[in-house]
Amino acid sequence: MKPSPAPYALLGHPVGHSLSPAMHNAAFRALGLNARYTLLDVLARDLPATLDELHAGGFGGLNITIPHKEAAFRFLARHHAVSDSARVLRAVNTVVFRRDGAMEGHNTDAPGFLDALREAFRASPSGKRILLLGAGGAGRALALTCVLHGATELLVADLRPAARRRLLLALRETAPGLPVAGVSLARAARAARDCDLILQATPVGMTPGDSSLLPPGAFRKGQLVFDLIYNPAETPLLAAARSAGARTANGLGMLLHQGARAFRLWTGRKPPVAVMRTALQQALRDRSPR
Repeated sequence: MKPSPAPYALLGHPVGHSLSPAMHNAAFRALGLNARYTLLDVLARDLPATLDELHAGGFGGLNITIPHKEAAFRFLARHHAVSDSARVLRAVNTVVFRRDGAMEGHNTDAPGFLDALREAFRASPSGKRILLLGAGGAGRALALTCVLHGATELLVADLRPAARRRLLLALRETAPGLPVAGVSLARAARAARDCDLILQATPVGMTPGDSSLLPPGAFRKGQLVFDLIYNPAETPLLAAARSAGARTANGLGMLLHQGARAFRLWTGRKPPVAVMRTALQQALRDRSPR
């Protein structure tokens, strides 16, 4: 009898919107691997027990998404092992189950973001004045990655003062002496034109009828604008930036490249990036309104 496919999964709450199964299952098929990637909706209180159960149940590996990345880090750092990148970001988005029984937490969001920047803009955070919109878990990963890779200044805007303060504290601990500041959205709109790279890490733009967090006058020719949202492919913020002459990219590239890095960690095989990209694009078209 043909053995059952090795199981992999994405854990989050909710997870039904994710395109990750299309990407990973296409990669497994392309390389002839007997494996299958699924979605598991897991409540926060059940995360530690679920990780142990899936480890014991023969899963090959996991992805972790919101709202569990920080909780997964805390559990794995306390009871198992985490990579240096996960320790710096204090978040885990990829879990590897080793044959010797070890469980390791990694973060492929940071290098996936850098891969996406290089692909979209042939650029990196190095030497750039950066404005970040959103100080949640995704924003934290982007901000810390930027200051660790040569950003010269970072402005953080978020409607939640407490979240903004927590991120600024982490940035100052990580990169002492680097100019970082929290700003209101009104001040961010005024400061944006002087920034080289604008990063959008909030959910604003996902829902029909959402407005851009920044007005058209905040953008200029030659600026780089990166929005983590990939559905819709062009958010109101990206549309405003593009009309002002800025270069724009959505979050599909980051989803692709963090997934490719997770695939390599799980399988030890070179990920078929072109196949994974095509699968993501098709899955996105299938979900788009006709």
